[in-house]
Amino acid sequence: MEIKYNLKPSSQRRSEPFVPEGDVGFGVHRTDHMFVMDFYDGEWRDPRIEPYGPFELMPGTMSLHYGQAIFEGAKAFMHDDGEIYTFRINKNAERMNRSGEIVCIPHLPEDMQVKAIQALIDVDRLWFPRQPGACLYIRPFIFATEDRLSVSPSNRYTFCVMLSPSGAYYKSGFSNAIRLLISTKYHRAVSGGTGASKAAGNYAASLRAAKAAADMGAAQVLYLDANNQQIEEVGAMNHFHVLKDGTVIIPKFTDTILKSITSLSIMELSEMLGCEVRQETVMLDKFIADIEAGEIVEAGGFGTAAVVSPVGSYIFEDGRTVTVGDGEVGPKVKRIYQLFTDIQNGKVQGPEGWVVQVPHLHA
Repeated sequence: MEIKYNLKPSSQRRSEPFVPEGDVGFGVHRTDHMFVMDFYDGEWRDPRIEPYGPFELMPGTMSLHYGQAIFEGAKAFMHDDGEIYTFRINKNAERMNRSGEIVCIPHLPEDMQVKAIQALIDVDRLWFPRQPGACLYIRPFIFATEDRLSVSPSNRYTFCVMLSPSGAYYKSGFSNAIRLLISTKYHRAVSGGTGASKAAGNYAASLRAAKAAADMGAAQVLYLDANNQQIEEVGAMNHFHVLKDGTVIIPKFTDTILKSITSLSIMELSEMLGCEVRQETVMLDKFIADIEAGEIVEAGGFGTAAVVSPVGSYIFEDGRTVTVGDGEVGPKVKRIYQLFTDIQNGKVQGPEGWVVQVPHLHA
């Protein structure tokens, strides 16, 4: 893949490192450029890096009507050597294609996705925020662009990568546990649907449930299966809990659960964590009983943005609450978060190939 560089004039783009004066926020800022590539006549064509800006779309653009759109989320980090490193973006590329299969979007070779991300970061590397805990948040996405109103897969698509200089997710430190609403009213997905895809429509469907959670004083929803018997996901994260012997349990992946790359990574880090990390079907009734009996001592969610979101309590729609352990952030959760972020930031050597330096490709 040969990328065309249609960059802003040097006088209009960042020329000095980004040193924020205050909180950078998460997902708010944009860099100077974006990567774009189009699919038509059965092929991905015209890979290019151009100034970040609006797309020109026809009113009949199919993604606007039928929601044929998918996305990914990843991060890049600056290490002590001053270089920028991506974290497992090959896994994001794999998942992009799994999402695409579910909503009939054409396969995009993973090496092309990785090269696109690396090239864009290289061009806009001065945008990395010089601030403790900061990252470049990476947002690749694909959406249907054909101007047609029949309900069928589009024949045209756009792949884009944008970057968002972002600050530390936990601005005041990793110290507060959240509350989750256990909902029997709202469901994220059903078997045979799009739950295992990172499809845009899945997130639109979650907004009403998230509002209901906020109204109950909860940070997010703990989704159950359609029969309200099994635990599935936490908002946009995978759920987990910790047994009193230190074992970490993650619900088994099904076609209603998105495979979190954070979850997959933590399962691979079990030896470094010094504990067993396994998947099993988690029944709600037993889960609650084990919390109340002290068999479950910690819980939370795994995801890209926060890495780990510790859960201190759950609330039901009738107002009943259940507290996990002492309701605070537990030692196992702290250990997972510390190891994971140390690997991302180059403080600890992780498995081979997880952290890759962004090459200097463009002068």
